[in-house]
Amino acid sequence: MNGLMALLGSGEYLPVMNEVDSYLLANCGAGGRKPRVVCLPTAAGQEGDASVHRWMKMGVDHFTKLGAEVQALKVTDKETANDVNHAAAVKEADLVYFSGGNPMYLYQTMKDSLVWQAAENVWERGGVYAGCSAGAMILGREAPDFRMLGARTIPVFGLVPAAFILPHFDAIPIFGKPLVSVTRKRLHEGEVMVGIDENTAIVGRINEPWIVMGKSKAHVFTNQDEKIYAPGEKFTFGK
Repeated sequence: MNGLMALLGSGEYLPVMNEVDSYLLANCGAGGRKPRVVCLPTAAGQEGDASVHRWMKMGVDHFTKLGAEVQALKVTDKETANDVNHAAAVKEADLVYFSGGNPMYLYQTMKDSLVWQAAENVWERGGVYAGCSAGAMILGREAPDFRMLGARTIPVFGLVPAAFILPHFDAIPIFGKPLVSVTRKRLHEGEVMVGIDENTAIVGRINEPWIVMGKSKAHVFTNQDEKIYAPGEKFTFGK
């Protein structure tokens, strides 16, 4: 049975996500032993070593405090994404966590890579996929290019039945609002677009209800309406 997914609007590795991540660790299939977590800073791979190492340290510190056995892997480009040792480490994890950065770069780096295949294997056997910001966006059908105000999109992995996943939703500035409108107009009948507020997560399994966790809300759009869900409320994706 496929495992849980947690998609975050922001807040990875911060105390605001302690409740969410404790829940994930308790439901990652570790079977009574200390859960194994792998943190991947891949989306920040173009930001330089200082940024990458900061994300790695934050992930290790955060999940160590929550009682997990955790390692952060410096997977930042196609070469490291196809490193057999990295892939083997990911495959042994109970929870694989992608922190934020550039969704286009993350998708292009992970596509057809050994590390991505290993991450999918974890989820398919009942482990957890967690992705913040870019790590959430790559699971929709397409990801809008924020630099083009949504005028251009790229196909991504399509593991979640949402056409688009928009993180940092409550922090989108006024000049960014056209992105929401343009992206929504791309929805086909029966499709949904999900906006996830900052410091907020949606957690669930495919074909089951999802729950909102964290500090704020999730916004589920069709081409006709919008529904807003507060922490503790559940929703289902459209087909």
